[in-house]
Amino acid sequence: MSIEIVEFNGTKYAEVIWSSTTVEKTKFFSPPESSFQFGLLAHKAGYEEAPHLHKAVPRVIHDLQQMFVVQRGRVAVQLYTDEGDLLRVLELGPGDAIVLIHGVHAIRVLEDMQCISVKQGPFLGDEMDKVNVKGKR
Repeated sequence: MSIEIVEFNGTKYAEVIWSSTTVEKTKFFSPPESSFQFGLLAHKAGYEEAPHLHKAVPRVIHDLQQMFVVQRGRVAVQLYTDEGDLLRVLELGPGDAIVLIHGVHAIRVLEDMQCISVKQGPFLGDEMDKVNVKGKR
C-alpha cells in the first residue's frame, strides 16, 4: 500500500502515507494550492542541497490542517462527515503518517503511542482553536 486519500462527497478528509510507501525521488502528494504540503523526501547518497531559506511571504489560510507521524504504538484515527456520522477508522502504526484536511476527527489509542504532530500556527489556545463535537457512530 502507498498513499491513501479519504474522500466523501467530493471533499478530501485526509491523506495517509503508509510506512511501506517508498519513492525514488522527492514527491509531494498534496496539490500545490493546498495550505499544507505533504510528501516524502528521497535522495540518493551524496545528494547535497544548497543552503537556503524560505521567503517570508504573507499567506491567507482559512483552514487548519494537522499532520502526525506515529513513532511508536498504534492509534485509530476516526474521521467524521460534516453531519457527524463516522466516515472511516484508520489504524496507524509506527512510520505511518496522516494529514487531517477537513472535518471532525478523533483518536483512540490502541497501544501506548508517541506521535510527531505538526499543525499550522500560531496556536490561539483551546478556546479559539478547538471545538469539541459529539460524533455519531
